[in-house]
Amino acid sequence: MSDEDDLDDFEPESEPDQEDLEKEEDEKETEEWEDYKKEGEEFSEEWMPVPLTENMMKEGLSLLCKTGNGLAHAYVKLELKDRDLTDINLLHSYIHLRYVDISENHLTDLSPLNFLTHLLWLKADSNQLRTARLNELPYLQIASFAYNQITDTEGISHPRLRSLDLKGNHIHMVTGLDPQKLNSLHTLELRGNQLESTLGINLPKLKNLFLVAHWTIGWYGKRAQNLLKKVEGLENLSNLTTLHLRDNQIETLNGFSMEMKSLQYLNLRGNMVSDLGELAKLRDLPKLRALVLLENPITDETDYRQEALVQMAHLERLDKDFYEEEERIEADEIRQRIKEEQEQEAEPEHDLELDQPLV
Repeated sequence: MSDEDDLDDFEPESEPDQEDLEKEEDEKETEEWEDYKKEGEEFSEEWMPVPLTENMMKEGLSLLCKTGNGLAHAYVKLELKDRDLTDINLLHSYIHLRYVDISENHLTDLSPLNFLTHLLWLKADSNQLRTARLNELPYLQIASFAYNQITDTEGISHPRLRSLDLKGNHIHMVTGLDPQKLNSLHTLELRGNQLESTLGINLPKLKNLFLVAHWTIGWYGKRAQNLLKKVEGLENLSNLTTLHLRDNQIETLNGFSMEMKSLQYLNLRGNMVSDLGELAKLRDLPKLRALVLLENPITDETDYRQEALVQMAHLERLDKDFYEEEERIEADEIRQRIKEEQEQEAEPEHDLELDQPLV
């Protein structure tokens, strides 16, 4: 069996259930805070050049597989985590590698990876990278560049890339993500950057989008949070099922449309939505089942929970609680009463038109 056949059979990790997302997010945040706080304490030390060596390669290589026409074999998995590496030039000759973990080093240059044209999985978290730019890698499906110093999203054009993790960087604006080149991308993680806008995420195949804003401790001390004040440019994401916008500065719920016909889970926890009238802007989302608005001023309103269900009859869960049958019945009655009142208001105008003398 050839490399290409093996690569086509690769299946990425399954996605978590939507109901567990908040819990997993909180647990992950706590773990990362502790891990990277320790690493940050060591940052003051000056790093001596540490190039990748053949001995390191021997220690890190595993998973022997067939290559080419199936007559030869090579190790395809490499684990070089936390080796204080500053140089991985040696990698250019290991062209059969498929799984590479070079996280928690001091790397600034990933260009040797351009020679790994069979690469499926890459983890380059917690280095000193300023860019995620690489040549097009035809089989790369999962890539993580979390907790670096990356400032943009240019130079990412891998046709089979399914999951891209850029959390904890210094990205202000999303640019260069071409939907024609990234036609397999379904999960984009941009949590904990310095985003000021949601423009530039025009990826129609996208299913999961994480724009959560958190303060985190990393190699370079405290990270800045996302600064999103509104939702824009996401209206045509017809395949999006999960959207996380927690802990930003969003005040209104503009920017959602009926074209977002697959959206099921929307997390706006810790934003600045205060007006109950904003809920009506979500009623055109036909599959929205779970909405999280905890820690928004709107949750202090007396009729908050009821109004959400009146506006979105298909909603199953608000914040942490599922709706009970009694609440649904009450919301149905309110919707019916509103409809009747609207019809009654329209009747006098209709009658007045009938009473007008014929000219």
